[in-house]
Amino acid sequence: MYFTMERSLFQAMRNRKPTTFLKVAIRICLWTALLPLAGCLIGPRYQVPSPAAEALPPGYKENPARFKGGEGWKVAQPGDAMLRGAWWKIFRDPQLNALEDSLEINNQNIKVYFQNFMEARALVGEANSQLYPSLTANASYTRSAAPAIAPATAIMTSLNLSWEPDLWGRIRNQVRAAQYNAQVSAADLENERLTEQASLAVYYFELRGQDSLEKLYSDTIEADKKTLEYTKAQYETGITDKIAVVEATNTLQNAEAAATNLGVLRAQYEHAIAVLAGRVASSFSVPTNLLTATPPPIPVGLPSQLLERRPDIAASERAMAAANAQIGMAEAAYFPTVTLGGEGGFQSNTFGKLFDANNRSWSVGPSVSETIFDAGLRTATVHQYVATYNSALAAYRQNVLTAFQQVEDYLAQVRILSKQLLQQRDAVQSATESLKLEMSRYQTGIDPYVDVVTAQTTLLTDQQTAIYVQVQEMTGAVQLIEALGGGWDRSQLPTPSQVARWPTRAETAIQQ
Repeated sequence: MYFTMERSLFQAMRNRKPTTFLKVAIRICLWTALLPLAGCLIGPRYQVPSPAAEALPPGYKENPARFKGGEGWKVAQPGDAMLRGAWWKIFRDPQLNALEDSLEINNQNIKVYFQNFMEARALVGEANSQLYPSLTANASYTRSAAPAIAPATAIMTSLNLSWEPDLWGRIRNQVRAAQYNAQVSAADLENERLTEQASLAVYYFELRGQDSLEKLYSDTIEADKKTLEYTKAQYETGITDKIAVVEATNTLQNAEAAATNLGVLRAQYEHAIAVLAGRVASSFSVPTNLLTATPPPIPVGLPSQLLERRPDIAASERAMAAANAQIGMAEAAYFPTVTLGGEGGFQSNTFGKLFDANNRSWSVGPSVSETIFDAGLRTATVHQYVATYNSALAAYRQNVLTAFQQVEDYLAQVRILSKQLLQQRDAVQSATESLKLEMSRYQTGIDPYVDVVTAQTTLLTDQQTAIYVQVQEMTGAVQLIEALGGGWDRSQLPTPSQVARWPTRAETAIQQ
């Protein structure tokens, strides 16, 4: 095939026929276009490695279904559908739904990751362009003169064709690496979206916990005021002493001060939600509402499904595929580079005769280059990308281990806290009954007022703890959903051909 091309080129140059040259050049391009198809693809074949040294367990250790008599929160039945899409709707909170919808549109961090994905897609196009010939146009005009020579004019226009056939797969491996890296960026985008969504839900339930605490302290302050009024009346009638009034006053003052402090965290949670929703904190507010929700049944699925549902694990796996393709790019450097080039145009000393047939010029021919000595550069480059792959493999397996840890952590958190919340509410009932009894003993003169203060403090502490546990239970449910990958699935990851598609005008427009 190479002998045929060389003979055709020789005949075209001998005949000096531009049309013949053009036909030969086209024929060469058609022939060499088939070379990459028949050429080698250097580099190791990629296979998805095992996620860990040991086999995946058949079920989660902390699944509440494995604990007999476990009161409180329960997971969804095995036959229930997995979470999909807007996972936060499982909590059935319209205000949370509205905030999450706003986040999808306005969150700036998500936009940053989206643009990173668009940049990765552009790199695919840049790499893919190297598979095709490049054609450039040149035009020049020069005029020169010397004292003893008449002025001379040179006018030239030409077209230059250059192409490097991908005989050893270097460019194809580069394209694959760019495609896999674009998939990594797409998975990173989904992971960032999930992180922002979960953060907003956590802040939301923390804020609702502060609202419940404010309601608790508001009720406590009203009760303390009534107790202080009663104690003052008792003191004025001589039934009790001054110390009881002081103690009742101090109890009220402490409750008022603690209630004031609650506003700090609520404001911070509200401001954090504003930023996540893409709003200015100064003009954003969330109406007060109590925390009454309980964690819904969450379908956790099987451990084997976790690898397909976590976008960060998908990103780690695609990073390995990209590193594997880079090894092929480095190994292709051991083989020679073939470049096909041609140039044709017109050259004259006057514009009027520039395009005359006699002023036509052209040249065409292949070139081959091979590095003879590079002091180990190519070998070191291969070693570099092998190390990159091995590092990506370790990172992938570490991410898998971390993912299972997180699922087990939050399964345990929600399961244990749900049981603790039931026990804590029983403690609140006991403390409420104890305070009633102690007030009766105080009013009948059996016990001093300090015993009432102790009972009041115990009740308030138990009520606060119940709210704190409830908040932890709800945020744990959100973090469990995040650890399970939210509603994402690996099937939503764009394919290599999809990331190679040309972007739309809207996607590439400069935003204002």
